[in-house]
Formats: sequence, structure tokens, C-alpha cells
Amino acid sequence: MKVKRNIVEIDESLCNGCGLCVTPCAEGAIEIVDGKAKVIKDELCDGAGFCLAVCPTGALKIVEREAEEFSEEAAEEKQKERREKGENYIAQTCFICGNSEKIVTLVPCRKDGESLWVCTRCLPGLIHG
Repeated sequence: MKVKRNIVEIDESLCNGCGLCVTPCAEGAIEIVDGKAKVIKDELCDGAGFCLAVCPTGALKIVEREAEEFSEEAAEEKQKERREKGENYIAQTCFICGNSEKIVTLVPCRKDGESLWVCTRCLPGLIHG
């Protein structure tokens, strides 16, 4: 059923296909298709926007529009399918120390106009200088 709600919109003309937005989307709504990021199904996008902060080109934004309701069940099924296929995601690294998210917890941040990832070990130094 379609309802008016917040959902991620991707401007293909700005998307460079880097894939940085894929990993923060825990629901699996974003995939790289033909070299561009795409919301593959509206029902998979919860509209939280964790993907926005990491886009280096500003191609992603939250819009309010008619869309299928978010389905937690569909998102869980998508994640199950990915695990069964052994699909990997693009592992991100801290821009300060280089540690992978496989080792440390990362959070998205913006610095000097860039969308970056920083680990929780380096974050206090970034905040407090």
C-alpha cells in the first residue's frame, strides 16, 4: 500500500557509482546497478538517511513522496538472501587511522566538504582537536 512518507532519492546525474552509500543501508535498499546507486525497492528504504552522510557527490537526499510502506519483513528477507548468497559489502575504513569496520565501529562524518568514516577511537580527537 502506498503512503506519503520520507524516502531516499538518488540523483543519477550526481552519482559516481562509488558504492559508499550501500554499506550504511542496513535494510539493503541501495545497490549499484549499471554503475549507479539505486533504491531497488521502496519497501526496503526506511527513510532514516544513514546513507546521505557518506555520499561524496551529494547525490542522495530525503524526499517526502508517495511510496510503498517500509516493510521490516522484506528488509529482513533481503538481508537473509544476501547472507545466503555470500554477498559482501564494501568495507569502509577510518580516514584517520585506516582501521576497517571489521575491527572497529565506524560512524559517518563530514570534514572539509567530504563525506568520510571515522572510528570511535579517533572520533574524540576529531571533536576535541
